[in-house]
Formats: sequence, C-alpha cells, structure tokens
Amino acid sequence: MNDRTTEAEPQGEAGSQVLSSRVIELRKKRNLTLEQLAAASGVSRSMLSQIERGRANPTLAVTLRIAQAFGLNIGELVDQPWAASRIELVRSDDTSQLFRDDQECRIRTLSPLHLEKNVEFYEIRIAPRARLHSAPHFEGTRELLTITQGKARIQAGDNHCVLSPGDSAHYHADLEHTIENSGDEELVGFLVVTYQ
Repeated sequence: MNDRTTEAEPQGEAGSQVLSSRVIELRKKRNLTLEQLAAASGVSRSMLSQIERGRANPTLAVTLRIAQAFGLNIGELVDQPWAASRIELVRSDDTSQLFRDDQECRIRTLSPLHLEKNVEFYEIRIAPRARLHSAPHFEGTRELLTITQGKARIQAGDNHCVLSPGDSAHYHADLEHTIENSGDEELVGFLVVTYQ
C-alpha cells in the first residue's frame, strides 16, 4: 500500500487549524526543522508542511507519530487538557510515560510530557551488563545522572567515569555518549536533560 495515499485528506476545518498551530508551535519551541521532525516522526516532510499550513487532515496513525516525536500523546497534542489544572501528576503506572521499555532498558519520563521546557526528567533502569548508547543531541545539551542502585560507567566523547549509588555526573550530551551498567544488578538512576 502506498503510505502517501493514506496519510491525509485535504480539509480546511477548525480541527486541522488547531493541529496546524500546535505542530508549528512545538516545532519552533524545540528548534526543529521540518526535515528533523520528519526524521523523528517518520512522517514525510511534504505531509508535515501540508499539516502546518492547515491543508491536510492526517490519519490517527500519522497524528500519533507526530505526537510521539514530541513526547506527547494525541490528547496532549490537540486538546491541551492540562490547561485547567494547577497540579499535574505523573503516575507510576502510566504507560504513556514510558520512553523505552525492553529487556535491556526502561526509561520513564517523570516530567509532564506536554511541557515545553528546557529540562526533562527521567527514571532509567538498565539490566546488568547492558547499556544505553545515544547519538549526540542538539548543541548545548547536557545530562545530569544520579545513581540510586548499581554501578554505572559513563562515557561522553573521550571522557569516562564510574558511578556508584549516590554519585552524580554532569556531562555534555551533544557528544556521542553511553550509560553502561557495569555491575551484576539492575542499574537505577535519575537523569535530567537540559537544553540551551
């Protein structure tokens, strides 16, 4: 099946305008180009351009891919349900907060996903002898990792260190970097990511 034929239908209604405004707002706040958003979401650049101009009504699957690229669910992308509440909760059993969950690594977002912020907060769990390897993030990105259980080996560029429970490391995340569980028990820590 040709994916382009199912991505969207032309529409000029209010729903597409809400989505249009929201995608533009989120993309600009995160300093993403259309190409970068296309790569992150798996939605073509031309489709994203049509959505931003309010000339397309994307399918649910396409909207979900865009929301996930921003770290949101669909409701957060289009409805802004948080606007009426002064206390926002992140529940421990909320699976929408899971950034990654497999045999080697579990990353749970602890900060509300919809917030446009310069800081993100995660709980990470890495299986024994497994590792979390990351390509360089945007220029100026830094990470602060605090270990609560296990032993970690951190590498950022050519620099490395070993952390035990209670230790923290602050490093450049705009370089290739790795968090490795160097012990025999599950590694548990809290990761704060900051953007300039």
